[in-house]
Amino acid sequence: MLLTRHARERLIKRLAKNRKSERFYPQLWAFLDRSRRIDVNERIVIFTDGRKSLVCSRLDCERLPLEEIKERVGGISRAYECVFLDGRTARETIPRKFLESVPDGEYCFYINREKRSLYIGRAPPLLAITLRPAKKSERECAD
Repeated sequence: MLLTRHARERLIKRLAKNRKSERFYPQLWAFLDRSRRIDVNERIVIFTDGRKSLVCSRLDCERLPLEEIKERVGGISRAYECVFLDGRTARETIPRKFLESVPDGEYCFYINREKRSLYIGRAPPLLAITLRPAKKSERECAD
């Protein structure tokens, strides 16, 4: 899962209380573990625990083997926000160094060079848009 700037700030304020990605991503994953998933339509997904709701949008990705992913990010020398969903790791680092810790296999791959973010995982990526208080219908669904 990748984060918009707004979602990152909301997560830091409401869940993690810390700005380091090594600290707030584990809080995000803990929230997802205790939350219920609601598929609103083909693009929007909401995760709710009855008190808070995380609104996400699906991103388009490519399914590629790890070797091809390494080729695509080989020329990048700037730090990116790298997320490996299967291993639940997220770091701000150079992508080729980050990929050294990813096991071989075929993954959903998404890269945004403008925002400097990279996603790798077996499930298609989601972009967290905002974290907000749960609406009444979401509170009732979570029970």
